[in-house]
This record gives sequence, C-alpha cells and structure tokens, in this order.
Amino acid sequence: MAFKVYTKTGDKGQTSLIGGTRVPKHHIRIETYGTVDELNSYIGLIRDQEIDPSAKQVLVEIQDRLFTIGSSLASDPEKSKMKIPDLKEEDILFLEKEIDKMDEKLPEMRSFVLPGGHTTVSFCHIARCVCRRAERLTIQLSESSFVDELVIKYLNRLSDYLFVLSRKLSQDLNAEEIPWKPRM
Repeated sequence: MAFKVYTKTGDKGQTSLIGGTRVPKHHIRIETYGTVDELNSYIGLIRDQEIDPSAKQVLVEIQDRLFTIGSSLASDPEKSKMKIPDLKEEDILFLEKEIDKMDEKLPEMRSFVLPGGHTTVSFCHIARCVCRRAERLTIQLSESSFVDELVIKYLNRLSDYLFVLSRKLSQDLNAEEIPWKPRM
C-alpha cells in the first residue's frame, strides 16, 4: 500500500506531536517547528543558487541539522519514547569554524549593512530573519516546556552564519554592500 500525504486527521485544526499528544495547529510548539521548516526551505533556496560548491555542501549539512531540530521540537517531551536524532556541540563548532573561515576573507565591518545587492544575498538575509524568528519562538517555547539548550544555541549561531554568508556571497558575486548611514 502506498503512503498517502493526506491523513485527514488535522481537518479540525489539531495535529499530533511525536508521542501522540494532540495539540491545536496554532500551538507554540507547532509554530516553532513550522518556522524551522520555513527556514530550511529558504536555505534550500540559497543552495539552489549559483554559489560555491563547498558553501552548498555546508548548507546541506545545515539542512540536515534543521531536520534534527524539527524532530526535537515536534516531540512531546513528556510522552515521546521515540528515538530521534540528537544535536551535538560539534554542530555548533562546525558553524563557528565556517563563520571564521569566511570572516578571514571579508573586509572589516564598520557599520550595519543594508540587506540586498543581489538576489542570492537577499535570500541569505531573509533566511537570517526567519532564523531569528525561529530562535525567538524556541526561547518562548522553552519557558513552558523542555527544549534542548543546544537548539537555541544552534539557531543563534546559524543566524550569525547566514549573515556572514550574505557578506561572503556579496563579495563572490561582486555585489555592492551598502553601509547603513543613520541620519543624525
């Protein structure tokens, strides 16, 4: 028998967490892992651009980690007995090494930069903003339910990575990086 995409179990506005708990589709836990899924889709969009193959490989690794995070967030911490993949401290160190590698080749930042300059760079900025939203929602969820602290740490570092990636891609694509000059 083929796997069907539709189950009809969510037709009344509820869904199941891993562990079987039914919650409304607007529940903070659903909102949180849904935002991580949105972020993963934007990262796929960046990966689909004409960028350095090594950057594409890093993005695949990040997408895999976001599925790990999504699994963690989709689990009922009270009831789920299912084994799900774990996030590890090395995942955060991986992002930090990639940030440092890119940062070595970039000019020093002297001000904020306006998002944009090239479509690919703009996709990075959108992903960064969605990542920050995912981080905020995850922190909010952690105030009422268990969330592995590595998830928050990873999302925080990932937004930094996406910002530095936007700067590196600006450089690679010869896009203008426009500094923000506040009116005083």
